[in-house]
Amino acid sequence: MIKLNLRTAVVALAIAGGVPSLSAPLLAANPMVGGAAMYPTKNIVENAVNSKDHTTLVAAVKAAGLVDTLSGPGPFTVFAPTNEAFAKLPAGTVDTLVKPENKDTLTKILTYHVVSGTMTSKTIAAAIKAGHGTATLTTVQGEPLTASMKMGKLVLTDAKGGMSTVTIKDVMQSNGVIHVVDTVLMP
Repeated sequence: MIKLNLRTAVVALAIAGGVPSLSAPLLAANPMVGGAAMYPTKNIVENAVNSKDHTTLVAAVKAAGLVDTLSGPGPFTVFAPTNEAFAKLPAGTVDTLVKPENKDTLTKILTYHVVSGTMTSKTIAAAIKAGHGTATLTTVQGEPLTASMKMGKLVLTDAKGGMSTVTIKDVMQSNGVIHVVDTVLMP
């Protein structure tokens, strides 16, 4: 007699093509970000510190004093700029922003990348469809971001007209979701 535990049975069914509605979520994994696994059981900060593509963002979050907030229960939707996104800013901008005397400005920029609640790419796409091509997302900072689809990609337009594309979507966290973006958004 062969004994199977539930996990083995589900994996066997998935491999055999059975129970697709059950097997897909069990076998789906968060995308890798910055060469690191992102765990849905960890919070935004716990995951972000492991991404080699987000060292500038992590340093900025620390300088702004937002670690406790983004480690809290949330939920939050974070549009997380990569190191390359920060490198697009004029030379010296990041070094200036992380100085203690510029904490308020840095905090405004960082909280402009955060929306309350968990907004997956499907949720945002539905809002864009309902809005006939655009959706307005109110940031924690208080100003809006405009979401739209361009050539099949989710694009955010900031208050200054700058555009940022989501390059990795739906990185689930214990306290929300991260969408990786390729440009820093400006309030």
